[in-house]
Formats: sequence, C-alpha cells, structure tokens
Amino acid sequence: MIPEKIEHIGIAVKNIEESLKYYEGVLGLKCYKIEEVPDQKVKTAFMMVGETKLELLESTSDDGPIGKFIEKKGEGIHHIAFAVTDLAERLREVEEKGIQLIDKVPRKGAEGLSIAFLHPKSTQSILTELCEKPKD
Repeated sequence: MIPEKIEHIGIAVKNIEESLKYYEGVLGLKCYKIEEVPDQKVKTAFMMVGETKLELLESTSDDGPIGKFIEKKGEGIHHIAFAVTDLAERLREVEEKGIQLIDKVPRKGAEGLSIAFLHPKSTQSILTELCEKPKD
C-alpha cells in the first residue's frame, strides 16, 4: 500500500469555536466546513494547509470517542489520515500484514469519505485512518 497523500490530521478539541480563534485568528487559516457526524458523536471543522486538511474534532457526547480521548489524554493530535484507493482492499492488505483493525469494513465519515481506522497498538501508537473519496 502506498498512500496517495496525507488526507488530514485530526485534532481533538474541547470547543471548535474557541479553537478556531487560534487557527483562524493567529495562523490565518480559514474554516471552510463544519459538519456533525452523529454516529461518531463528533462535530468536525475543516481547514486547508496547502494540500492537507486539518480536522478539528469536538465531541458531541462525553461517551463518544473524542470525549473519551480528551478525558484521558487532553486536547491534541488525535489521528493522521491517509488517502488511499480501494479502501476495502487496503484493509485486507494491512490485516494480512498483522495490523489490528478497528474497522474491518469501511464506514461513512465526514465530507462523504469512506473511512476505516487502524488500531494504534499495531501502528507505532498512532491512530491511523485510511480514507477513500466516493467514486463519481
């Protein structure tokens, strides 16, 4: 598997609006989309940095994955996402190489992407997301 690019870097935050004061007000980035993903109990905000996106992740529930992450580790980098083609095949490929999957099949993520996560226990302690654009 060779990823096409870094699709985005996910950053867990307590409050997107407060965090945007830094990303927009200090770094000069522009949030182009805020979206809620109810099944993941998260609200997301996206900004471009060159060809890579930053994704701010705010939990919509204390028992959601981002809420639990912030409670345990605090705000900060949550995951790195790579753009791939044929996501289902990439999952089979990495599982054959001994990588533990969080998602055995792709699921719907923000911005209409198909996504799947690889467990940090088998990815050098970095939560890794694989993303695929929907086919036109």
